[in-house]
Amino acid sequence: MHLIMILNALAVAWWLRSSWNQHQSSWSVRWQRSLFLFLFPPLLIFMTAIAVLFMGPQGEMGGMYTGSVSYVVALIYVAFFAILCIKLAFQGWQSVESARNYPLVNLGDKRARLLQTGALFAGQIGFWQPELVISQGLLQTLSPDHLESVLAHEQGHHYYRDTFWFFWLGWVRSCTAWLPNTEPLWEELLALRELRADSYAALQVDPLVLAESLLLVVSSSPVISEICCAALGSSGADRLEQRVEALLAPPEATPEAQLQSWHGFLLAFLPLLTVIFHS
Repeated sequence: MHLIMILNALAVAWWLRSSWNQHQSSWSVRWQRSLFLFLFPPLLIFMTAIAVLFMGPQGEMGGMYTGSVSYVVALIYVAFFAILCIKLAFQGWQSVESARNYPLVNLGDKRARLLQTGALFAGQIGFWQPELVISQGLLQTLSPDHLESVLAHEQGHHYYRDTFWFFWLGWVRSCTAWLPNTEPLWEELLALRELRADSYAALQVDPLVLAESLLLVVSSSPVISEICCAALGSSGADRLEQRVEALLAPPEATPEAQLQSWHGFLLAFLPLLTVIFHS
């Protein structure tokens, strides 16, 4: 019976991920839809595995006896999740420690770590309280107005705690790389993250200046891993046109997440209810 539960969860997860296709709709609609299809399938599988582990390798459920095979499968899956989390957390910690070795510089009312490279880079590195890292090449290349726009964009990443939340989303990405559309959904979420930070910055600086800064920075090669990092050019050159068009268009509201937008995720916890039918 437990094996049937696992197979059903896998089938639903596969079907939901396969149903994704990119829509040209508003930011909030794209964000909610992409986040749901990215998170719900692995959450459903994970909750099913937790339910199986909680019920144990022996017993009876729905008139059918349970065996140890499904229990071992669930245990391996949860252990795989845990190992990947530890691995990514260690890599993130290494990135943070590396960033802390860079010297501090003052940029007006802000402080940043100075990366000694000619590449154009600016990004937040860390978890809940990230630090701003900026390259020597960026300081030497950009004008004060362009630099201000870059700092405003990075402040947007800090405001939305993007490094923290995308660490966990990156963990989900690594755990479910075998599901369909994992990479397209990940790239979509990265692009929407950058659009949100662009929108935040556009309220403080000239959007045209920010677009010009974006063109300069995205053309430069990335110099730091994406783990625990949110940088101006992290969505890649393939999303550049979309971001520039969004900056030049009338501003679009990016509302904060509301409680009702999370109601759909409660369905992923339904497997836990099956525990009461186990004996």
